[in-house]
Amino acid sequence: MKSIHSSTLPLGNTGARREESNPGRKRKETVMSTLSIQQDENLASTASPVFALFKDVEVEAPDREHLALLASGALSAIRVPGFFSSEECQEIMNSLQSCQMGSYDEQRVQPRVPKLGPAVYDYYGGYKNGVLPDSYWEHSRQSEESLSRLLFDSDPLDIAMEKLRQIWGQPVSRATSNGRQLFAGMIREINNSMKLHFDDIVREIPGGLDTTPMCQLAFNVHLSMPASGGESVIHQRRWRPTDELPENRDTYGYAEHIVADDASVSVRAEVGDATFFDSRNYHLVRRNTSDGRRVTLSFFIGVTGMGPIVIWS
Repeated sequence: MKSIHSSTLPLGNTGARREESNPGRKRKETVMSTLSIQQDENLASTASPVFALFKDVEVEAPDREHLALLASGALSAIRVPGFFSSEECQEIMNSLQSCQMGSYDEQRVQPRVPKLGPAVYDYYGGYKNGVLPDSYWEHSRQSEESLSRLLFDSDPLDIAMEKLRQIWGQPVSRATSNGRQLFAGMIREINNSMKLHFDDIVREIPGGLDTTPMCQLAFNVHLSMPASGGESVIHQRRWRPTDELPENRDTYGYAEHIVADDASVSVRAEVGDATFFDSRNYHLVRRNTSDGRRVTLSFFIGVTGMGPIVIWS
């Protein structure tokens, strides 16, 4: 399997950049700085330049251009160190001790993945005529009440959304389905791996969102991590119809041989780090190889044609 290694890019202070008199020029410089390291990967066999453009980067102060590069496929993943403080992460973990965790459907998803909060995908079987079942909305209501008290009696989702608004520079809101806000901010514990899969709301729940996103990104803040293992692996490969052949399926996921010839990156996060990647690319989570728990606050980000972004789980 091909692998492209991580790069750390000193991109400077985002706030200072926005104060420049020529923000367009500064945005272009940001793009060129981020992409310049990839120009040695010219894959063209002719005189026409064709760049691989699948690096993952570490950025302390990301801005809109970084998410735009990710959405365009020019980056594979972004890691933001210290998105949450260690104190915030520890408080959430302490609060989770008194929360009852559910899980994905254990008849489909093994090993078991404990979680707090519903995924829209959990209810695809009850999604009929463009309407999610009542059970989704009740599950969402209960989970929102639990989430709202996890961080010093406040909601960690509020902090994540505000930071995301600062990065994007436009409003961030929860996605809606038939005018009702979807749940966002799932807490998940993946200790024993998650199989190769992709997440694409447009394919999985057609018409499920009131505003169809042009791109879907995955967002995770790592609240607890083992000393080793628990990496996310993202492949430069999207779903194809032939992937549904029996030899390519692995229960709820897909057999890893379908991505054997595709570029990939392995992203290792520490406590408090946030990661972004395009969830429509095939991805998986490696099992923990030491003591410790791998717990994240997770949701999807929909980049819409209108400019603002929406989130859901």
